[in-house]
Amino acid sequence: MDYFSTRGASERVSSAAAILKGLASDGGLFVPASFPQMTLAEIEALVPLSYEERAVRILRLFLTDYTEAELRGCVERAYGRTFDDVRRAPVRTVGELEVLELWHGPTSAFKDMALQLLPQLMSTARVKEGERDTILILVATSGDTGKAALEGFADAEGIRIMVFYPNGGVSPVQRLQMVTQEGANVSVVAVRGNFDDAQRGVKEIFGDAAMAKELAALHTKLSSANSINWGRLVPQIVYYFSAYADLLAAGKIEVGDSVNFTVPTGNFGNILAGYYAKRMGLPVGKLVCASNANNVLTDFLQTGIYDRKRDFYQTMSPSMDILVSSNLERLLYHLTEDTAQVAAWMQELTEVGKYDASALLSALRENFWAAFADDAATEEEIRAVYERTGYTLDTHTAVAYRAAEGYRRATGDTRPMVVLSTASPYKFGASVLHALGEDTAGLDEFAQMTLLKEKSGMKIPPRLEALEKAPVRHEGICEKSGMRAAVLSFARS
Repeated sequence: MDYFSTRGASERVSSAAAILKGLASDGGLFVPASFPQMTLAEIEALVPLSYEERAVRILRLFLTDYTEAELRGCVERAYGRTFDDVRRAPVRTVGELEVLELWHGPTSAFKDMALQLLPQLMSTARVKEGERDTILILVATSGDTGKAALEGFADAEGIRIMVFYPNGGVSPVQRLQMVTQEGANVSVVAVRGNFDDAQRGVKEIFGDAAMAKELAALHTKLSSANSINWGRLVPQIVYYFSAYADLLAAGKIEVGDSVNFTVPTGNFGNILAGYYAKRMGLPVGKLVCASNANNVLTDFLQTGIYDRKRDFYQTMSPSMDILVSSNLERLLYHLTEDTAQVAAWMQELTEVGKYDASALLSALRENFWAAFADDAATEEEIRAVYERTGYTLDTHTAVAYRAAEGYRRATGDTRPMVVLSTASPYKFGASVLHALGEDTAGLDEFAQMTLLKEKSGMKIPPRLEALEKAPVRHEGICEKSGMRAAVLSFARS
């Protein structure tokens, strides 16, 4: 399987090369040359398999230059030791909906599903491609990606990682997870700005020819662990197929029945993976895109006009506090197959802050439905679901659960609905407790965890509990304009 840029660069590369590079030379994102197909019989054959076995079946369709033995090794190393549920991504019935729990990995967030695997894929690719230079991973994070990437890449041979996060723009637990990270090859820096500032800074560094020359002199090449990297996106396709197989196993659907999915969405990678699964033959009905008050995606999917020129809100679901959803670029390509048009839209977004893709509106509506919930609605949803079912949602999953219910009311579509649950409620303890009517005044993050345990009956993830005694190792902070210098300083160290 070859990969090429959404913006039209002539280069065609292998999956290993695409994973190592992260970003195409013209600033575009790598996409596969075609969508491999899974028949209904092949999907049904996933039912008795473990998550790891299901992953190999899906990954081998896209990563054709990896041997099956290489993929099996990567998958086993990624999922075999650090997840607290043997099913890795279990499906749980909550009320009238199904909840796909994606937070049983080491950092208690869905990003583990991809970021435990990406370092394995990248290390294997580095050997396959004969790469001798150090690979420097740059990450901009709105919370969960940073820790998951740090955890996955810590002490990886021939690879270093630097994470930028918005100062004051992540939850206290998310911040502690990052600034206490161990590993001789890691660096964590807060940026005075929001996530979009951090993401824009990283993209500019990737496109900086002078920077590339300076890094080359240091025998260093840049790559990415954000969902712009194909190696981040492709593992996410797996859990859509796995959830469908689990519903088959439970007798909740028959082979060929359509299933809807609702996804709390920021950078558009998680829901895009569902679109890929649909294009591969998985019987997906509607993909419901759930946003918080930063509802740029809701507006886009309803109008076809993307406009980032709006107020930015810091919300109780910070991993979704994003106004520039990078992975949307891939969807635009797949709906148009016109690299020149995609390049023009991305240029408009950079220079003007908006673009008009309303010609795609019918295709968008065929595949997607969108809704959003502000903080008040999110709190209300956490409380209502808890009172009705006894299940405790985190702030991001609550946004999705509310959108799923709204979709059903608005459309009358009663097909099975799977809500992707993207984080443990313990990562956002203060917000969850407040929604449940608990007073957290005077309680630190760890006292809040204890109170939430009493309230929810859920076990505190051991790695979150251990943060209380973990020393802070990364105290760096920089201006938006100082990110380039910070990267060079780390590369030279």
